[in-house]
Amino acid sequence: MRKYLMRARRAAMASSVWRRPHGGRYLLCLFSALLLPGCIFFHRHRESDLPGLNPGTQPDKVLYEKAVNEISHGRYDVGRLTLQTLLNTYPDSEYLAKAKLAIADSYYQEGGVSGLTQAEAEYKDFITFFPTAPEAPEAQFRVGMAHFRLMAKPDRDRAEALAAEAEFKEFLAKYPDSPVMPRVKARLREVQELLAQSDFKVAKFYYQRGVYPAARGRLQEIAEQYPNFSQADEALWYLGQTLEHMRQSKEAATYYARIVSLYPLSPRVDEAKGRLLALHQPVPRPTKAVLARAEADARNRHRAGLFAHLQGMISSGPDLSATRHGPVELKPARPVQVEEAKAGATAPVGNTISAEPVPESALKSGKPLDPASPGTGNSTPVGAAKTNAGRPSDTGTAAPKAPPPQAQQNSQNPAQDASSADVLPTGKKGRFHVLKKLIPF
Repeated sequence: MRKYLMRARRAAMASSVWRRPHGGRYLLCLFSALLLPGCIFFHRHRESDLPGLNPGTQPDKVLYEKAVNEISHGRYDVGRLTLQTLLNTYPDSEYLAKAKLAIADSYYQEGGVSGLTQAEAEYKDFITFFPTAPEAPEAQFRVGMAHFRLMAKPDRDRAEALAAEAEFKEFLAKYPDSPVMPRVKARLREVQELLAQSDFKVAKFYYQRGVYPAARGRLQEIAEQYPNFSQADEALWYLGQTLEHMRQSKEAATYYARIVSLYPLSPRVDEAKGRLLALHQPVPRPTKAVLARAEADARNRHRAGLFAHLQGMISSGPDLSATRHGPVELKPARPVQVEEAKAGATAPVGNTISAEPVPESALKSGKPLDPASPGTGNSTPVGAAKTNAGRPSDTGTAAPKAPPPQAQQNSQNPAQDASSADVLPTGKKGRFHVLKKLIPF
């Protein structure tokens, strides 16, 4: 009984607190006192992500620092929106260049095909608007890196690799004194390694099938454009063999000599020396600097080992672990030589081609056009070479013979020729000519 009385008393006291005019405030203050420390901690934790935001700072600076903080925490869309607000609201701000660069960096950090493509466009815009900014070399380097990160394996599309090579070469031409230069050269060597691997696979495919002209073009491109290729000695050997198959032994000896002089530790050295002796050509000797470089490349290749090869097979990206160290080749690609006719050039004498109108009746007759038929002017038909004094033309075709006297006589009566041309030729009647008329085939 006492328990029930105590419970009723407590309930009455609680109800009296709520019935008081300020009872609810007391309970609210109680709950606030309990929850306020947690709220203060959370608020401080959020503001700790925004360092240096004082009430007296400039608004453009506040926007820039807030956007940089959002991007650093992976909230790229929010950061870019804030930076765009800065660009639109304060077009004369001192943070304009930094904001443009931060937008490009956000796309670059986000990655992916769409992110890196947009990053390339933003970096190029930055270089266009701020070409003398101290961040311009880094922006140009990241334009090349955007393509570098999208490169595929050597047997896939190499458009991104070619674009990366062009951007890195542009960096070397525009910023030769930049501190980023060693990184650019290292990446350029890797890009050229990938391009050389692609050409070598195609060239070897053509060589094994005996298509030597196609193999020669790609192997010569490797020899001239990518001398630092990890398999350059193999490419030179196949190029020499290709030229020998094409009966160009003198040119083949040049590439055999390059194997001996530039790649002294190659397994093809003994074979190259043998071919030089067989072709009665001198055998060169490598210098000490070339020997030291070859030994360094051999150590790096041994260091890569089997693990790098297996990693390259598993990974979707290219395997660039065999890239050699050495000077970067900046030679432009060889232009394709296409022979074109010079303007104003005249055809040689004896090969004049003339076109004359042909009567419609001759076209309907189905007969081959006679050179002496009316309407042609006794001239050579289209596509035939006209010669002088009965001499054969340069193309090797014999001169057309003079028409017989009967043809000359008929050519003097154009009306008779035209009437005879309108008559369709009739074939010989056989035993089953009636069935042939009934059956269309």
